[in-house]
Amino acid sequence: MITTCKSRKFSVWAPLLLVLVVGLSACSKPDKQSGPTPGGPQGGPPPALPVTALPMKPADVATSVEAVGETEGSREVEVRARVGGILLKRLYNEGASVKSGQTLFQIDRAPFEITLAHARAQLAEQKARVEQAKRETERLKGLLAQQAVSQREYDDSVSGVALSEAGLLAAQARVREAELNLSYTSVTAPVSGISGRAFRSEGTLVSTGPDSLLTTLVQIQPLWVRFSLGDSEMARLPGGRLTPGVVKGVELILPDGSVYPTKGRLNFAASEIDPRLGTLQFRAEFDNPKGELLPGQFVRARVLTGVQKGVFLVPQSAVMQSENGRAVFVVGANNTVEPRPVTTGDWHGTDWVILGGLKEGDRVIVDNLMKLRPGAPVMPHAPGEKPDGPPAAQQGGSPAAPQAAKAR
Repeated sequence: MITTCKSRKFSVWAPLLLVLVVGLSACSKPDKQSGPTPGGPQGGPPPALPVTALPMKPADVATSVEAVGETEGSREVEVRARVGGILLKRLYNEGASVKSGQTLFQIDRAPFEITLAHARAQLAEQKARVEQAKRETERLKGLLAQQAVSQREYDDSVSGVALSEAGLLAAQARVREAELNLSYTSVTAPVSGISGRAFRSEGTLVSTGPDSLLTTLVQIQPLWVRFSLGDSEMARLPGGRLTPGVVKGVELILPDGSVYPTKGRLNFAASEIDPRLGTLQFRAEFDNPKGELLPGQFVRARVLTGVQKGVFLVPQSAVMQSENGRAVFVVGANNTVEPRPVTTGDWHGTDWVILGGLKEGDRVIVDNLMKLRPGAPVMPHAPGEKPDGPPAAQQGGSPAAPQAAKAR
């Protein structure tokens, strides 16, 4: 009985076990009809990768050194009160352009008008005294000829005239001083430029002391750029120094990376190196007729020192850095990738200046660099052109794929 039961159970589960074994064998068995893997041992060479190849042509590049600089006005003037009094009016718009001699502030004139009137009255009185002293001297002179007065009386009269004339000069000086103080109540711009904010408002009592500052003016035509060069930058210059004979011009690189259209000129070079920083101070002057440049901007000053002839320009992204130096990928024989060590100079805009390692006609690969391997096939095309032939993804299709699809 027991044996019969067991045989019946086995006969029930046997077909199911057979199906499972066949299924597992089918899953684990490789598909011989699917064809070889692209680029594998039986699939032939890997597909050619489309790349942009930049033909190398010799170029002449200006040699230069660059430094971070700051713009400043060619004149930065403080406008101060020269007399004390109540500030009545502000006669300009803050931040606006003003002309030399334009009235900016008005201080109360009344006290100074009174002082001037008093000084003029004293001057008139002193003039009368001088006239009277002169008439008295002339009278005594006639009496002295008649011996009606003594010589001493005449001499005292002459001395009186001299004292009166000295008093007249002092009275004239007081009138001039009063006139100047009255004119100082109209605070004018000493130079043309861009006005700053007003440090004193209407109704404020201003004085001639430390609190006399009313506003500032900055002249931005022309504009100056201050910068410094260190020992490493100076070493690349002819003779190791930056002299007016070496400088061919100064270019200004704006914060957005663009170059200011007008070249500047060097107008100052320090005579000694700053011992704290090890740098030498310089200043360049730029024409700024439209006011495009403003003081306080951080820019880059590029000092042009000459021309390098017969060099090559390669985009910065195409130059690779390794422990053995810098290199580029070029299109070699049979359109394959060939690494090429190069000697670089300075940057020229967004390009590296290549001093050695390339020759005219070389084609430098400038894209898809992460996918390239030495000796790998590529489909080069010039910048701006489309690659010839189908894309690499289509070329990489297995020739056995249609057969596999047909078999399925």
